[in-house]
Amino acid sequence: MNVILTSAGRRNYLLKYFQEALGNRGKVFAGDTTREAPTLQEADESFLLPPINHSDYIDKLLDICQEKQIRLLIPLNDLELPYLAKQRDRFLAIGTIPVVSFPEVVNICFDKFATFQFLQNIGISAPKTYLSLSEAREAIGKGEINFPVVVKPRWGSASIGIEYPQDEEELELAYRFVKKSVMRSFLAEVSSSDPDRCILIQERLIGQEHGLDIINNLESAYITTFVKRKLTMRAGETDRAITVENEEIKQIGAKIGQKLGHIGNLDCDVIAGEKGLSVLELNPRFGGGYPFSQMAGANIPAALIAWANGEEPDPNWLRVQVNVASSKCDRLVTVRR
Repeated sequence: MNVILTSAGRRNYLLKYFQEALGNRGKVFAGDTTREAPTLQEADESFLLPPINHSDYIDKLLDICQEKQIRLLIPLNDLELPYLAKQRDRFLAIGTIPVVSFPEVVNICFDKFATFQFLQNIGISAPKTYLSLSEAREAIGKGEINFPVVVKPRWGSASIGIEYPQDEEELELAYRFVKKSVMRSFLAEVSSSDPDRCILIQERLIGQEHGLDIINNLESAYITTFVKRKLTMRAGETDRAITVENEEIKQIGAKIGQKLGHIGNLDCDVIAGEKGLSVLELNPRFGGGYPFSQMAGANIPAALIAWANGEEPDPNWLRVQVNVASSKCDRLVTVRR
């Protein structure tokens, strides 16, 4: 029962969780585009992978999975999800289960305007979202939204290229700046599919942010939701959080899990403000907030391994203790040469 984490980067904690869940029943491998990635230093075996958009990326990964008899493939980067989703059947044919959702689900989450439309269609509140400056200006003029607003890439990742203009002049400048920045970044390829509508202007909501882990099994069936109140953020990722019991937010998680039909963990951001609860983001993968759930008693790596083996997971793996606060910290690893 072997597992591989791709785009493993700095996710040493996830590597450790899978190693502990497997025990002596298998190995946990890690792949990344750089040999210096911290997680590669502590994997049972590591692999250098081509860039995600390289023509050899999928074939290289397939070869590794077949040679090392990988049962579970865990992708950790938003950008690889569309590629892997389209190639699910090729991995399944060699006995590897990619923990990646179907292409239509990945597209809904990756395209932030599609996310907004999906949430509207299932009756869940989300920030008002516009695809052009003219639409946003009209909405501001009508009083539908007010400054400050949010300007961000339509196809975004890791909080890259987000600005918060305070007035009309800043809105114009922020829009042009974000668009130029996106077209010079790794988001350029996907943004080029609709260059005139690749930047979003959103209503900015103020309130308490919560991070959700919405858990579905490998058959896309909804299982449970863990809720954490974010205490501090760092570089766009949750740095400190506390687990909470909030039935209203859990019901939002349940509705999303059932209607979206993702596979595995869905990282979701919800804000509680003056207008009630609104969903900000959907990311169909392990997010940076997952370890706060694990610290409070959850064990989704163990559950995924059980599901892959056709077993029922221990119910305790699908629960968290409330009022467990935890904080991330940095540590160093020696880079193998």
